[in-house]
Amino acid sequence: MQAALALVLAFLMSGQQQTQPPVPDAPVPQPPPGLSDLKNEVTPGKANTPDPTTADQPQTTAPGAQSGAPGQAPLADDQPQQETPELGSGAYKLRGAGINVVVVPVTVRDSKGHDVPGLTWRDFRVYENKNRQRITYFSSDAVPLSVAFVIDQSLTRGTMSKVNDSLSAVTAAFTPYDSVAIYTYNKSATKVVDFTGAQGNTLTVALERAKKPGRDEGVPVTSGPLASGPTINGLSVDPNLDRGSAGTFPIQVPKDVHTLNDAILLAAKDLAQQPRGRRRVIYVISDGKESGSKATIKEVVRYLQGNNISVYATMVGDAAAWGYGWLDRRKLPLLPASNVLPKYTVATGGSLDSEFETNGIEKSFSKIADQVRTQYTIEYHSPSPALDSRFRSIEVTLPGRPGYDIQAKPGYYPTAVNPNNH
Repeated sequence: MQAALALVLAFLMSGQQQTQPPVPDAPVPQPPPGLSDLKNEVTPGKANTPDPTTADQPQTTAPGAQSGAPGQAPLADDQPQQETPELGSGAYKLRGAGINVVVVPVTVRDSKGHDVPGLTWRDFRVYENKNRQRITYFSSDAVPLSVAFVIDQSLTRGTMSKVNDSLSAVTAAFTPYDSVAIYTYNKSATKVVDFTGAQGNTLTVALERAKKPGRDEGVPVTSGPLASGPTINGLSVDPNLDRGSAGTFPIQVPKDVHTLNDAILLAAKDLAQQPRGRRRVIYVISDGKESGSKATIKEVVRYLQGNNISVYATMVGDAAAWGYGWLDRRKLPLLPASNVLPKYTVATGGSLDSEFETNGIEKSFSKIADQVRTQYTIEYHSPSPALDSRFRSIEVTLPGRPGYDIQAKPGYYPTAVNPNNH
């Protein structure tokens, strides 16, 4: 019996050994595939073939992601914008900008000249070259400022004294997040200090250095009985004014030089290097007279518009006198256009303020700084080709809200680096 059981067990064990599979060998290392395998995946000159299973499915895109991108049809005037633009909240966000992003700061005032708060992106319409554009970003948040102060030192002594007394109020108009640079001009433009903290000691010292006595009023008399100066018994009191016996000694009237264009351009070139996300502003304190600059107004305006720089100004001296500044700004016939500041402010979306006394000049600093800081910010994607360097007009409207004054730049020139550098 035991022998039979042993025989059965031996038979079963021999069957299991025959059916057990052999242990496979380890895989042999293979070389990586060559670039020739890509020929069936990427073919130069041909687009990728869409997957037939997804070709008929609608494409989903985040709202506003492609709004206003080049190639899209412009919106009609009565057509509502369906996509919601990116909205600013809290602190102004520093965002990367594509080469076709256009930034438009906008100020809105009522009939009494007060700023109008509480508007939304739905209230605005923006046009480039008369074609309505989709708003891709909108914000009413306060933004940090980079301000280049341009101070006219060719003013008369009385006016210069008032400007000097008002400069101590400059730092109070700004926050610690702002940066300020100081420039002056007379017969030439000079940088007093580069951009520094708006409430630091460096700015205070620079403002003291910017104070000058100003020019003497009046010009030498070159004709009439006093042409050679006062005389006693026919002899000149001042030998320097004596024409001599022949009476042919010429008295040269000094040329009146006010290099305002050069000063604005010098400030603009430094301001263009300031970081994105900051409002770029040139603030001019001057009577607006221009003569003797190497740069022309047209050249300077084009540079300002190409680098998203706005010019604001406080007019002093003769330009601030009642009636004179008002007439000059409106370019009435038979009046000399000696004040060039209106051309800069209108072309860049800035504004003018006229102040005759020290207290008014001090208040204008704070008023203009608050206005710039609390502007509405609108962005859109320009449909124009990036390599097109021609002027592009901009118009911002508030349909359904008549009586409001809208202040924005009328257009811009794209630059070679960035069509609307901001």
